Amino acid sequence: MLNIGCHLSSAKGYLHMGREALAIGGNTFQFFTRNPRGGKAKAIDTEDIKALLTLMRENSFAPLLAHAPYTLNACSADSKIRDFARMVMTEDLQLLELLPGTRYNFHPGSHVKQGTEQGIIMIAELLNEILRPQQQTMVLLETMAGKGSEVGRNFTELRSIIDRVELQGKLGVCLDTCHVFDGGYDIVNDLEKVLEEFDEIIGLERLLAVHINDSLNILGSHKDRHARIGQGNIGLEALSAVTNHPQLKDLPFYLETPNELPGYKAEIALLRSLYRW
Repeated sequence: MLNIGCHLSSAKGYLHMGREALAIGGNTFQFFTRNPRGGKAKAIDTEDIKALLTLMRENSFAPLLAHAPYTLNACSADSKIRDFARMVMTEDLQLLELLPGTRYNFHPGSHVKQGTEQGIIMIAELLNEILRPQQQTMVLLETMAGKGSEVGRNFTELRSIIDRVELQGKLGVCLDTCHVFDGGYDIVNDLEKVLEEFDEIIGLERLLAVHINDSLNILGSHKDRHARIGQGNIGLEALSAVTNHPQLKDLPFYLETPNELPGYKAEIALLRSLYRW
């Protein structure tokens, strides 16, 4: 079975998201832990979470993916922004202990004129502060498109972060198809080479989630603008090759395309129809 879902709004609660995922043909979903632009997290409703866990067991859900807010920047030059990142990630990881198996994805950050090396050091320092040996949640570094001063624009930068973290067993990677394509990795014409490079530098065992998105921009544009499946420069054939690849086929895939629920439902049905396993 293709494990696939989309990004859903958490405004109406966890059980509601689970029901929405099922209604559009999904068996997983991604959600923001709080407002994507930052702020305080909503109060935890443990009964709502328990109801979702029951629904997930009954419907063989793949792992969920929690996404940190976009405003989180672990390598900001501003100490207050770094303090915010520390607070958010600490709170989020505490929440996710109530959702066993859920993975936590975040954008590594932007170094903003400090230089990539300094950005890598600061991101690793923050991870060393917040990761705990007993936590159940895997924290995922997302592959980035490389716009501006983003850290994580290539596999080597992500590897450099991992190498500086003490509890490396708590870290994985979320590969975003739009981001890696915009970052210069040719998943259209040479997916095998891209995966070989990922394996050599990071290790495919760390790849735990995929954002499956098309791109409005050309290879190596460093722009990061998502497109609907089959309506961008990656294309349906290449994206189907990703979901069907023997080394990727069992991973959970999360759509972040510019859609409402009916559009996500159509994309899920399309990718399922092309799944060969």
